[in-house]
Amino acid sequence: MGGEHWPGAFLQTAGMMLVIYLLRAGTALRRVSSSDGDRLSAPLLASARWRLVVAAASLMPSAASAQVSTNMERAPTLTIERYSEDWSWLADPADRKGDWAEPLKYIPLNDDGATYLTTGLEARSRYEGYENANWGSSPNDGYVWNRLMPYADLHVGKVRFFAMPILSAISGTDRPKRPADTTGVDMLQAFVDVDLAASGGDSLRLSAGRKLVSLGSGRFIDRRYGTGVPLPFDGFEAILTGKTRRVTGFYLQPVDTGLGEFNDRRSHDKAVWGVYATRWLDAKHLNGFDVYYIGLRDRNAVFDQGSGRQLAHTFGSRIFGDNGAWYWNIEAAYQRGAFAGHRSEAWGAGFETGYRFRNASLRPEVALTADIVSGDGDPKDPKLGTLNPLFPNGKYFGALSPIGPRNLIHLRPSTTVHPHKDVAISLTGVAYWRESTHDGIYAIPGLLVRSGKDSDARFIGKQIELAASWQATPKLNLTGSLSAFDPGPFIRDTGSARIIRMVGAQTTFRF
Repeated sequence: MGGEHWPGAFLQTAGMMLVIYLLRAGTALRRVSSSDGDRLSAPLLASARWRLVVAAASLMPSAASAQVSTNMERAPTLTIERYSEDWSWLADPADRKGDWAEPLKYIPLNDDGATYLTTGLEARSRYEGYENANWGSSPNDGYVWNRLMPYADLHVGKVRFFAMPILSAISGTDRPKRPADTTGVDMLQAFVDVDLAASGGDSLRLSAGRKLVSLGSGRFIDRRYGTGVPLPFDGFEAILTGKTRRVTGFYLQPVDTGLGEFNDRRSHDKAVWGVYATRWLDAKHLNGFDVYYIGLRDRNAVFDQGSGRQLAHTFGSRIFGDNGAWYWNIEAAYQRGAFAGHRSEAWGAGFETGYRFRNASLRPEVALTADIVSGDGDPKDPKLGTLNPLFPNGKYFGALSPIGPRNLIHLRPSTTVHPHKDVAISLTGVAYWRESTHDGIYAIPGLLVRSGKDSDARFIGKQIELAASWQATPKLNLTGSLSAFDPGPFIRDTGSARIIRMVGAQTTFRF
């Protein structure tokens, strides 16, 4: 790492970048001179007006009491996958609070209440506008993701049937559609569970079908929730749960989403299997540790070194905790196997820690996140050294995530304040380096973004993001963000190197 690119220098320039970006945002959008830019300048200018509305709305008072976060994955109320919610407590009328949605969350279908139906819905619209996408090597872009995800959860004694269709669309862009953009009308989740008693008071749940799955912190298997279309998996799970432990065995194949109606199919190229075990150290399950093994088969894996069949075995562990003020999450993994007929060996580690000033004005929170993920050290050696992160979070580093966790060192300080109990505003800075100067950088889905063959520079660039979230009601969340990525020497050595600017705005309604 060059001395001029140490995190201290990054933090010093981060504030300057934000000020420059805010001052230039309006005029920069008007300067677009290419044909693509002229076509998109009006939507981008409209987005500039919209982000001011979002910023103003985030400061308005509200009566909601749900926890607020500017994290795009956690901001809405309730849960992401929905099937983990338990509404059986509504069987007792004395426990009901008079919310309008309660009659839809518990619908008894027999006299004793052992058979009941839960229903719900998520409606989300998300705008994203980009200037200098891919550091200027792709056209400016602006679009709206819309999706509607109703669900029905039928419980018949110890058996449960869960179904969640999705209606999705993207508008405002002419570029080719990606799997994460839209899938038309299709089945996002459809599975059956059976609960069985196990020894020692534990329970065993057997699950088969299509579902959204997230393991641990989501570094290796997650739902891709932040994009237009989440990522479901087809397969089987066996989950053994006790008071202090949970062990999950699984075999899953990711679902390849298509643009047509009801044409999403399980992948024939990729599959994952393994065991994920958690031990909790407190009754609230806030503190504990994980150990896991995850196997991967990918018939068409792509790296800077080349493409070919990959078989990877990942062994890892995670320690997590939260005492109300401090919280922490530390994880490390070792991966070995074979790629294109030769041996592979890789590794990765990351941590997140933060502190909440609960009794201070604005309830500020500071946090620091860091990752180091191995890259390939010698392109002439057939042995692969790049870690495959499998299926990580779709917005891994924030609303703007042009690169993913392969061959990467990243440092991310952040601060969050709460001007109202239902409003959170955060400022985050990120600095990126290549772990190996002989390997390239990759997108989150695993595509090669820039090859490392034409540069020996380590520093990739620095990013800043301002985000605000308003939990307007327990069911309605509004989120907005401004982001900028300033390219470093590696990006300048390997192609176009303009500052990426992004504005995002999202509304999410759930019940």
